[in-house]
Amino acid sequence: MAPAASTSTAWPPLPLAGWRDTLATLHMWTQIVGKTRLALAPMENHWWQCTLYVSERGLSTSPMPAGARLLVVEFDFVDHRLVLRTGDGESRQFALAPQSVARFYAQYRQALDELGVELRIHARPSEVEVAIPFAEDEQHSAYDRDAVQRWWRATIQADRVFKRYRSSFTGKQSPVHFFWGSFDLAVTRFSGRTAPRHPGGAPNCPDYVMVEAYSHECCSAGFWPGGGPVDEAAFYAYAYPEPPGYATAPVAPAAAAYHPQAREFVLPYEAVRTAADPDATLLQFLHSTYEAAASRGHWDRVTLERQP
Repeated sequence: MAPAASTSTAWPPLPLAGWRDTLATLHMWTQIVGKTRLALAPMENHWWQCTLYVSERGLSTSPMPAGARLLVVEFDFVDHRLVLRTGDGESRQFALAPQSVARFYAQYRQALDELGVELRIHARPSEVEVAIPFAEDEQHSAYDRDAVQRWWRATIQADRVFKRYRSSFTGKQSPVHFFWGSFDLAVTRFSGRTAPRHPGGAPNCPDYVMVEAYSHECCSAGFWPGGGPVDEAAFYAYAYPEPPGYATAPVAPAAAAYHPQAREFVLPYEAVRTAADPDATLLQFLHSTYEAAASRGHWDRVTLERQP
């Protein structure tokens, strides 16, 4: 039997400076695969059909309909391969290695063609300020295997704790899933009421995307690997619409703070990683920020929460 992972290996250090270029490249690669889900999977509320999921080896699309067949695409961060499999036993794969987005995209389209999967996507990234078409992107080409594994191991832990948090809510809530547009793992709870129309404004993203995503009152929590309002890896939580008093609500742990520009509570990943009990520390943040949103937003908490 393999030994259990220690806290230091389960929650590895993740300084952004050590893998900023790799993160930017991987972000573009996940957008390419994520847009495959967007093209093939039937529409679900809040765009849940287009997300990726943490798997035992990396990130997976889960099975997608490709005509009458099934297609799964997985980032394998153990062997550092992109693997495409169909329900009738065919597969293709290629290495995840330092290469441009344009090269990755060409290999990906070739693999789909060889599997007989027809795909039409908007072949440029979303939710980024500079949207270079995938087939032309020679700028992003870094891939540090060790850094990607450390990020993935951290994401595994976030996914695991988010699922524990999710178990205490009986109302409508999202799966724990990975949004490739913003490159974050997220989980969202809903009050059951509709929300004011979202103003949109995300870069290179039609406003109707955000209108659908925030059609109902919600509170959301997630994990950024870096590049968010505090730049370094962090957990976040926000409410839409933000109820009065939310920003000044007491939340835990002490390292958490409200970021006025982002309009979110932020908890540095490092504060969780180095805590005596990382799980308990993160759960404090998740539950206290939810309570801030639900109490001040007058949610029907008796109906929505699972009583112990």
